[in-house]
Amino acid sequence: MKTFYCSNQRISQRYDDSFFKGRLNMDIVFVKGLKIDTVIGIYDWERKIRQDIILDIEMSSDIAKAAATDHIDQALNYKNICKRIISFVKESEFQLVETLAEKICQIILNEFDVSWVKLKLNKGEAITGAEGVGVIIERTNG
Repeated sequence: MKTFYCSNQRISQRYDDSFFKGRLNMDIVFVKGLKIDTVIGIYDWERKIRQDIILDIEMSSDIAKAAATDHIDQALNYKNICKRIISFVKESEFQLVETLAEKICQIILNEFDVSWVKLKLNKGEAITGAEGVGVIIERTNG
């Protein structure tokens, strides 16, 4: 039995495995503004240079167990996710942002404990006068 305090109220709750099974993944872990350089684009000149893309990622994760234990092993480790995505994107040479976005989502869903992901991929100033262009996609696992 663990005792937790919230707003000066004593809250007792038995946290065992049965408490966490079947809970809805309503919590979101996010990464905002992850800048990575890569080869991306359809034009010949784009194939010869590296361009920055900027990612905003939202991922479903039930954070209750991590919050209860205060241990990183129970959390969705966004540092590990970012390291994996950075490595992948730096090595990739896709033509379309749509393809890159899809592949990033597949990595997150297949390699990490995530059942839903929302990804915004911003190619930056690809269009004169625009602050950014890109795609926003949502994918689920299953």
